[in-house]
Amino acid sequence: MSTLTVVLLAVVAVLAVMAVAAVRAAVRLRGKRVVTCPETRAAAAVDMDLRYAAFGAAFGRPVLKLAACSRWPERGRCGMPCLDQIEASPEECLVRGILARWYHDKRCVYCRAAFGDIHWHDHKPALLAPDDRLVEWRDLAPESLPAVLETHRPVCWNCLIVQTLHRQRPDLFEFRPPRPGVRAV
Repeated sequence: MSTLTVVLLAVVAVLAVMAVAAVRAAVRLRGKRVVTCPETRAAAAVDMDLRYAAFGAAFGRPVLKLAACSRWPERGRCGMPCLDQIEASPEECLVRGILARWYHDKRCVYCRAAFGDIHWHDHKPALLAPDDRLVEWRDLAPESLPAVLETHRPVCWNCLIVQTLHRQRPDLFEFRPPRPGVRAV
């Protein structure tokens, strides 16, 4: 092999390693996160700037920078001190992780089924608000998550569908008294 071929193979190998590191950093840091704003002590929803993280990871260390924050419209672009929380535990503040931990030991308020592991790409659970409204996750602002989890109760996907249909079309439902030996929900 010629020297040029060896140099080209070495460059390709180095670029491949850098690309893998960049992709791994971007995958690890993607997703909405909820942090406590150090300035206001309020919950804030943030998104990481994945380009900076990936570029930094390609050269040895991901560079943490926010791409968006729910507090920015009113607070302006801050010094991003909340990045310390994300750097200390990136998985703990991830919205899907917070929700998965919250649902893990809960049971549905209607059918009493245990949740266990949540599969976010499939049938997502919902919540029952104190005013008896059914709430889906897409209807909530991520920064409201800490307050919502204190006041709402868990609802499984099956009961969400049944209850939604029952509320929209009560004429399609007939409630029968429970049979002896069968637990009523």
